[in-house]
Amino acid sequence: MSLKRTGGMFLALLLLVSTPVTLTMAHGAQSSGKGSYSGKSEVVYATLEADGDQKEIYVVNKFSVDRPGKIIDYGPYTRVENLTDLTEMEVDGQRVGFVTSKDLFYYQGTLKDRPLPWDIDVSYRLNGKNLPPEQLLGKDGKLEIRIHTRANEKAGENPFFENYMLQISLTLDPEIYENVEAKDGTIAEAGKNQQVTFTVMPGKEASFVVRAEVRDLEMESIQITGIPPGLSVDIPDADGMMDGMRSLSDAVQGIDAGISELNKGMAELHQGVEGLYGGSKKYKQGIRELEQGSAELIEGSKSIRDALMKLSRSLGGDADQIDVGQLKELQKRLADMAGGLKQTENSLTALQDQYTKAYHALDRSIAAIPAQDISEEDIRQLKASGADPRVVDQLVQTYTAARAAKDAYTAVKGSFQAVNPTLKEVARSVREMSIYIEIIADRLDNSLNQTHLDESMKKLQQGLQSLSEQYGAFHSGLVDYTRGVARLSQNYGRLHTGIAEMKDGTRQFQTGMHELHQGTSKLARSTRNLPDQMQSEIDQMVSEYDRSDFDPVSFVSSKNKKVKSVQFVLKTESIKKEEDKPKSGPKEEENKGFWSRLLDLFKS
Repeated sequence: MSLKRTGGMFLALLLLVSTPVTLTMAHGAQSSGKGSYSGKSEVVYATLEADGDQKEIYVVNKFSVDRPGKIIDYGPYTRVENLTDLTEMEVDGQRVGFVTSKDLFYYQGTLKDRPLPWDIDVSYRLNGKNLPPEQLLGKDGKLEIRIHTRANEKAGENPFFENYMLQISLTLDPEIYENVEAKDGTIAEAGKNQQVTFTVMPGKEASFVVRAEVRDLEMESIQITGIPPGLSVDIPDADGMMDGMRSLSDAVQGIDAGISELNKGMAELHQGVEGLYGGSKKYKQGIRELEQGSAELIEGSKSIRDALMKLSRSLGGDADQIDVGQLKELQKRLADMAGGLKQTENSLTALQDQYTKAYHALDRSIAAIPAQDISEEDIRQLKASGADPRVVDQLVQTYTAARAAKDAYTAVKGSFQAVNPTLKEVARSVREMSIYIEIIADRLDNSLNQTHLDESMKKLQQGLQSLSEQYGAFHSGLVDYTRGVARLSQNYGRLHTGIAEMKDGTRQFQTGMHELHQGTSKLARSTRNLPDQMQSEIDQMVSEYDRSDFDPVSFVSSKNKKVKSVQFVLKTESIKKEEDKPKSGPKEEENKGFWSRLLDLFKS
């Protein structure tokens, strides 16, 4: 036997001889007094099946000792283990006793059939087919992992479900999992792997789905942590946000007021455009009728011109050959012609007055149309602003029709301006012609009543010749006038079409503006109390998730006091090949006394 081994056995012998007295004294000193602790914490560890079914559960208890001695704890443990030193622990039913001289003391207790606060269900769907976990290993395809959490009905009164937040984490190997999707989850890099994390708020039932394409499927354990409400929810400083909300609310009220005024203005504009359209329609009909009557007017004027020329030539012969009866008939017709021309003058004067009024009304209405150019970029930005697309389209249509009417009017405005002077000049010419013909008729009548007919006929012939020449000039002017009326009728037809489109556009715009005003009014009503509503929502959210007033209780036994914190660490079984699974730890050491453990130190 070597000297080293001999020395070791000798040392053991000395320990065997001297230690019992020392330990007995120490044990007696410790057990003679009652210890106390300032607080304890519990960390609950649980292993779950791959589908979430509860499997094993144990609790690590930690005590902050403020007076050494014997301490009593409670729990329905099937087995306890001292994690601090080699001191044996006493178990009597649910009563656990231990003696400690340390500032911190740890022990582990195993529980059986103790339900967790949460019921956790994990299901798997591969290529559209539900499969149990044991059939997933090594498969390829599209995988869905569904996780559902809810309160465990078997847990009875459940303060942990109501007050604790769950954090669920999945670690995915990118060589196996591609195109990972996790709605309502967070995907982050964790070393060479990807980590998907979900959060379940206190008191809430939740469901989550992870989707991915897998190849040769393997899966690490799903980690689930129950976090205690150790910190109160900090209420954010909402003064800045409140100021912003008040500004927003005031702005919305201002927008609604502006839209209201715009809506009223649009209604008035539409009424004005409708009136313009009605007047324009009548004016178009009048111009059309005038154009259609122009041919008859020209033809009648031509007949008068020819008749005057013929009459003037016929009076150039011998007075004895003149038929007095025909001259009297001529005098009568000239008087009728003078009367007809007076009626034509009156009609032209009335037409001039009506045209002047209609033209001024049209000119004011067209001038009221804004001349600003709206670019394609402006329209694109308006459509991208979030405004109602239908209303935007109506605005664009109205703008296009209004600009078309304005442009068409600008193009023919010169013709409009020329109509009034032309009508005035034609009326003046007709008036002069009627007066002249009336004078001729009177002179002819006087001549027929005189005895010196020959001399009267010469004067009459001279007058008719002058009248015929003047009437020829009048007839040429009348032809030019009717041509101008024809051009005016054609141009005004295009303008009237633009006014009709503008009327339809303003009607659509008014309808859209009315709907927009209804929307802004509703928005204004809903945001009038926006700051107060926001503060109320903040208060409600804080009250919903603030668990700062929750006093921790023991998960193991209601008899345990001074509990400072309780945490839950849950883990599902992994889905891995046998050679990849971590080997089981060493077989649990059977309960040995202090002497057995001490002697083991000296075994070779």
